[in-house]
Amino acid sequence: MIKVGQINHLEVVKTADFGVFLDAGDYGTTLLPNRFVPEGTEVGGFVDAFLYFDSDSQLVATTETPIAQVGEWGLMKIEGVNATGAFADWGIKGKDLLIPFSEQRARFSEGQNVLVYVYTDKASGRIVGTTKFNKLLDKTPANYTRNQQVDLIIAERSDLGFKAIVEGEHWGMIFKSDVFGKLFIGKQLKGYIKSIREDGKIDLSLQKIGVEKMDDLSQKVMDLLEKKGGFLPLNDKSSPEAIFAAFRTSKGTFKKTIGGLYKQGKIVIDKEGIRLA
Repeated sequence: MIKVGQINHLEVVKTADFGVFLDAGDYGTTLLPNRFVPEGTEVGGFVDAFLYFDSDSQLVATTETPIAQVGEWGLMKIEGVNATGAFADWGIKGKDLLIPFSEQRARFSEGQNVLVYVYTDKASGRIVGTTKFNKLLDKTPANYTRNQQVDLIIAERSDLGFKAIVEGEHWGMIFKSDVFGKLFIGKQLKGYIKSIREDGKIDLSLQKIGVEKMDDLSQKVMDLLEKKGGFLPLNDKSSPEAIFAAFRTSKGTFKKTIGGLYKQGKIVIDKEGIRLA
C-alpha cells in the first residue's frame, strides 16, 4: 500500500529525458526528477522514494530523506511565519512543513528549533506538524516494568528535569538527579523505567536501577578491558564526561562498579587507570 508522507519501495515503469516515472498505486504514476534518480535505475527496477503533496496537491517523489516522516517526531528549524502558521525545515529541498497556529503550544519565531510530530490532517489530507503532544500521548495505561529498556525522545525541559516521550506513546520524567551526559530537546536515546506511580506517571532513568545496573556495567568494564589489552585510562578521579563517553553511565555508578570489581580481585586501580588483575 502506498503511504504518502513516508518512504515507499516503488517500481520504475517508464523513463524520460527529465526523470523516471514510478508506480504509485491508486495515485497513478509520479515523476522522480533526474537529480534524484539513482545511477543504474532501469524500468522494472525499484527505488526507495519519499512521497508528499506539493502546494498544488500534486504527488511528488524524492529520494531525499525528511527529518521526520508521518507518524514520527523530529527536531526542525522554523524558516518563516505567515498568516497560516509557521513553516519548518523538513529536510526536503523546496518543501517546508506547515505547523498551523492551531497546532502550536506557543507562537514560534524564525530560527527557533522545535520538536514536531508529523501527521496527515484528516480534513484536508495535508501533511502538517503539531507541537501539541498531549493529545497524542497517555491514551492508554502505561504497561511497563521496572528496569525495562525503552526508546525516549527528549521533549521538554522543566524545573524538575526533562520530560521525555516514552515509546512514542507516553510522557515520562527524567529528574535532575538522574541526568548525566548531554541532553537536549529532540535527542533520541535509550532509557529505563524507574517506576510507575499510583497516578500513572512514569519516572525514568538513563541507566539500569540497583544491582542489575551494577552487574551490567561490571560486565561492560571487563569486556572493554579485555578488548583494550587489559588497561583503561579511567578511574575514580576521571571526569564525568570521560566516563560517560566510555560507558554512558554516571561517575557515581562507575565508581561503585570498579570498587566492586577491585574487591573481587578482578582489577587493579592506580593513578593512571584500571587494569586487569
